[in-house]
Amino acid sequence: MEFTTSSPIWVQLVAEFSRRIVVGEWQPGARIPGVREIAAEVGVNPNTAQRALAELERADLARSERTSGRFVTDDTHRIDELRAELARDATDAYIARVRGLGMHQQQATDIIHSRWDAHDHHNQPHPALNGGE
Repeated sequence: MEFTTSSPIWVQLVAEFSRRIVVGEWQPGARIPGVREIAAEVGVNPNTAQRALAELERADLARSERTSGRFVTDDTHRIDELRAELARDATDAYIARVRGLGMHQQQATDIIHSRWDAHDHHNQPHPALNGGE
């Protein structure tokens, strides 16, 4: 995983782990890999991984079981809420960027429709769900 300097690494990890939950890489109720395993996978200090995972718990996206580890929430409604929240954030970012280009709403909407269809035809996942813009 590549990190930016725009926000703390643990915040970027929360975003990545949230993405994994939303797209189903980490299924509802599934055991989340341990702190050391995640830290090694993404190349961070275990304390950083622990902080990100603790934040997932605070956001009701994960739960800890003392002897069994940490698990993705079973609350699919909460996961759907997160999906909608991430979609709103992506939409807000898009709107800000196209407004900055001097575009009007209809022009931006037309672009969304044409690109949506292009992604459907190529069976490609949306870049925002894969860490891109």
